[in-house]
Amino acid sequence: MRLVGTLQLALLLALTSWATGLNIPLEVEQLPTIVTYTTGPIIALPFDPTVKIKCKAKGNPTPEYRWTKDGEDFIPPHITTNKTDPTGGTVVLLNKHLINFQGKYRCYAFNKLGTAMTEEIELIAPSVPKFPKEGHPPIAVNEGEPFTLHCNPPEGVAPRQIYWMSLGLQHIKQDDRVSMGIDGNLYFSNALQKDSRKDYCCFAAFQRIRTIVQKDAMAVVVKSLNPGNESDDNADATPPVRRPSLLLPSGVQTVKVLLKGETLKLECIPEGYPTPMVKWMKMGDKMAPRNKVDRHGKLLTISAVEERDGGKYMCTAENSAGEAVHYFDVIVEEQPKWLTEPPQGQLTVIGSDVHIKCSVTGKPPPDITWRRNGELFRDDPDNNRRVLDDTVVIHNATPEDSAVYQCDASNVHGSILANINIMVMNMAPRILTRDYQDYAVVLGGDITMNCSAFGSPLPEVSWSKYETPGPIEGDRFSQNGSLQIIIAEKRDSGKYVCVASNREGKSSIAAMLDVKDPTKIVGPPQDAQVISGTTAQLKCQTEYDESLQGSFEVVWRRDGEELPLSFEENSRYVLDDGMLQIMNVNLSDQGIYTCIARTSLDEDNATALLTILDVPDAPTYLEISEIKSPRNVVLSWVPGSDHNSSITEFIVEYEESQWEPGRWKEQQKVPGNQATAELALHGHLNYQFRVYAVNAVGPGPPSEPTEGYKTPPAAPDRNPENIKIQGHLPHQMDISWEPLLPIEHNGPGLEYKVSYRKLGVEDVWTEHLVKRHSFVVRNTSTFVPYEIKIQSRNSHGKGPDPKVVTGYSGEDVVFWHCLRENVSVPTAAPRDVAVEVFNTTVLRVSWTPAPPATVRGHLGGYDVQWFRKRSLLNPNKVLDERQSMSFPGKRTHAIVPGLKPFSEYRLTVNVFNKKGNGPYSDPVTFNTPEGVPAQVPILTASNAQKDTILLVWGPPLETNGILTGYLLQYHLFDEPTLEVVDSQEINITKADTTQWRLRGLEEGRLYRFHLSACTRAGCGPPLAQESRTVTSAPAEGQRSDFSTQGWFIGTMCAVALLTLVVLMACFVRRNKGGKYAVKEKEDLHPDVESRGMNDDTSCEYSDSEEKPLKGRGLCSLNDDDTVGDSISRDSLVDYADGGGEFDEDGSFIGEYSESKHGGSGSAPSGPGPVTA
Repeated sequence: MRLVGTLQLALLLALTSWATGLNIPLEVEQLPTIVTYTTGPIIALPFDPTVKIKCKAKGNPTPEYRWTKDGEDFIPPHITTNKTDPTGGTVVLLNKHLINFQGKYRCYAFNKLGTAMTEEIELIAPSVPKFPKEGHPPIAVNEGEPFTLHCNPPEGVAPRQIYWMSLGLQHIKQDDRVSMGIDGNLYFSNALQKDSRKDYCCFAAFQRIRTIVQKDAMAVVVKSLNPGNESDDNADATPPVRRPSLLLPSGVQTVKVLLKGETLKLECIPEGYPTPMVKWMKMGDKMAPRNKVDRHGKLLTISAVEERDGGKYMCTAENSAGEAVHYFDVIVEEQPKWLTEPPQGQLTVIGSDVHIKCSVTGKPPPDITWRRNGELFRDDPDNNRRVLDDTVVIHNATPEDSAVYQCDASNVHGSILANINIMVMNMAPRILTRDYQDYAVVLGGDITMNCSAFGSPLPEVSWSKYETPGPIEGDRFSQNGSLQIIIAEKRDSGKYVCVASNREGKSSIAAMLDVKDPTKIVGPPQDAQVISGTTAQLKCQTEYDESLQGSFEVVWRRDGEELPLSFEENSRYVLDDGMLQIMNVNLSDQGIYTCIARTSLDEDNATALLTILDVPDAPTYLEISEIKSPRNVVLSWVPGSDHNSSITEFIVEYEESQWEPGRWKEQQKVPGNQATAELALHGHLNYQFRVYAVNAVGPGPPSEPTEGYKTPPAAPDRNPENIKIQGHLPHQMDISWEPLLPIEHNGPGLEYKVSYRKLGVEDVWTEHLVKRHSFVVRNTSTFVPYEIKIQSRNSHGKGPDPKVVTGYSGEDVVFWHCLRENVSVPTAAPRDVAVEVFNTTVLRVSWTPAPPATVRGHLGGYDVQWFRKRSLLNPNKVLDERQSMSFPGKRTHAIVPGLKPFSEYRLTVNVFNKKGNGPYSDPVTFNTPEGVPAQVPILTASNAQKDTILLVWGPPLETNGILTGYLLQYHLFDEPTLEVVDSQEINITKADTTQWRLRGLEEGRLYRFHLSACTRAGCGPPLAQESRTVTSAPAEGQRSDFSTQGWFIGTMCAVALLTLVVLMACFVRRNKGGKYAVKEKEDLHPDVESRGMNDDTSCEYSDSEEKPLKGRGLCSLNDDDTVGDSISRDSLVDYADGGGEFDEDGSFIGEYSESKHGGSGSAPSGPGPVTA
């Protein structure tokens, strides 16, 4: 019969042609199609509140749903719907009633054209697994005999795991003799005395429902082969040898049927004495390499079995008494599946032949059942409808044959279902794309213009360009219903026409194409390095089509993440005309920045690397790693991050607790590529050390200090230096020296041994011990050379052997020695004088020294003279404010303080010796920048009313720049507590404003006002004034007079006080002049001591001449008596070698003093930007 059906099918196929696959737009009426549904089986867990069975279909008209349960109509208690699918078919079942809803469900989706259906969906609602309550009498067994403990675990939600344990939850040990079978029973191949116990318990664990159940404990009594009344001769009796047999499985052969892809498990559990061993083999073939033997050889598993794994397997149990075998006949079968893919829906014209083939396979071969709209469909030759095994043929189809046909293939292992939509219709073309659709593409881009058409038979679609004869041709154009243009050109712009036609008719639409200029980044951002705390700028210049301006935007990303650009004032990111500004950058801003310029059609991007430079991190793990001697240690550390700027050096600082506790001083500098420092220490001190790193950005924070390290006392390491021998008086020799620093004492009891004798005479040394750092030798011969040496000593010993220096005793005529040496003033001036202005009041001047031969004597130092030519605020007024400053010793630069802001200066340098000054250098002219103004001289608050106050002030006497306005701040006070409850700020931008009326104040409240004058350099110090608003207004008749009188009085007082202040300032400035260079020259000669000239001028010995000269201080630097009022607020420590102090006469002590840190703060004593 099957052969006849096959021949008929072959004949029909020869006479018909295949219809087109079904792909109907949803706008056209069509059969329902199942889109998604829940596949079974569904296992409802006890803790799930609900169970949903989903079913969703599409169609036109929109499908409706119905359900069946176990083949019967079923009305769900709850069906969910939503806006997009109001007739959605999802069934919701509540957990508490699930036991009543177990079964097999099927969903049907239908509309007026037909019905689609799902496969059966099985719902399983397992109950909570339990062991039955049952008593278990003790199992008695003879020693050596086999026995089995039965578990019989309850069914439940897979996976299920079985354990055998004692009541104390100790696992029963399993081995060759004792093992658990797949069924959960515990098998003993032979009993031993140790098997006797009362607490054998079987546990079943169900992981998915988080449940473990326990069976009642079972007792086992093993009867001994040695009764208690037998003699000791049989104490070691063993069970008799017994031939093996199988406890599991029973019989000789077992047939095992399983599905392809499952895991094969074959089990043989033997009994006998001694305990038999199990071996496995496949008869007539090799065992699959995937095989695995578990449970002491008793279980054979093969994962993912295939058809070739079928066949005969044999297990053999063997001991010394013999063997037992069992055979397994393994059959691998397969549930139904599609040979290639499920049959597809078809769209065909009226009168054509339709055939549907359902190609499936399986083992055993599946049976195929055909349905139409969910109802059985049988062979009907009279109506030209044939069902031929796996194929349905409809001859001369009509619209009534349109339906959903179902192919259901099943065997004992399962089933598969396919819905096949068959549409039989004739229809003229219908274009679903909107007419006159606008398309845009950038030059060189690709574009697809759609023309979605439907018809039966399927229409042919062609494109043409309006007013251009013939079809569109060329390699850049392709048509497959839609028109695709690649590498668009400007000439491609225009109107296009799409025509869809079949034998039923034709239809057309137009489309408009506009080819636009592409978006380009013509000025990409550049890689940049920016110092932390400054502003980074990344430019991105773009070009784009003007017609796309509405959609054009520039987006910035850092490391792939878009930056949060906003227009708020406090935003760190500012985007202005394509430029990205990042305010106050920090290390987190470092990364790769991408500028994306995009429109609705295209985009372009460019990247740049932003590197943030910052001071180095503090070193870590600072420790004294080696002690070479008590006063010689090695310090080591781990450098911190250099933050993209290589570390140039490490500064080691120390703090000692005896002389200057809390003050950190520089101990040593170490190159940046070195992380250790060997330190030579002074004695009798308790040290702490810290280290900070320096890079091009500046010094970083210091490390945590080390633990204290105490050095033992010792003799002094050096003797005094800068020994001077002078003969100020006849028959007397004055000896002075530079004393040791306190930390150089190395122990208590420091004193100096002064030794002297005449030069060239074999005379004994005369010695004196002194604690001060000077000594006078009296009753000397006139102008006689002496040898002098000075040695340090303390309670722990003497310093090293001192050097011998030579000097002369005093002589009668002071100038004789100078005349003998033919000393005269220098003859040349310093060259290459250059000025570097640091800020508004401080500069650094450098020069090339005069040739030594032109100094004409001992070099005394250099004089720097400068005078203020004019203020840049009033350049027509010529000034002549002269100042000077002396710098002793050999040097090439100096720091000059006390300048006036926003002024033009001229500066010269000359060299001097002990005879006098040399010629001036060529003058250098320079300007100082603007500074902040001085404090306003007066601020009055008058004309107070309920909510207003009038403020009147005078402009600052020293604006130090171009006045730009004023900053007014005012605070409302709570009078009982004097706490500020509100603060406001006003920027007054007109520089000529001298009064301001504040409005909107609170009645009867106390206010404090702060007013600062401002230039482009900032705002100066504020002047404060307090006032209060009145509580009630005066009588109406008096209000106008009082108001006018208060304003007038306040204004007149302000004007009078301003006039007084100006007159006083003029008087002071007229009567206080600077120190003129001429005056200085006059002062040089009468006071010989000011140049240090005495009777032993050419005989003095000095290691350094860096001390300021007497009488050549900075007393003439400033117009005011107070130095601090006229110099910059910037600390001079930033520019000097040392602490940067002025003594009482204005001398720049810091220029010659040792580098020190101010106070005990944690800031490192790193070098400033310039060292003088």
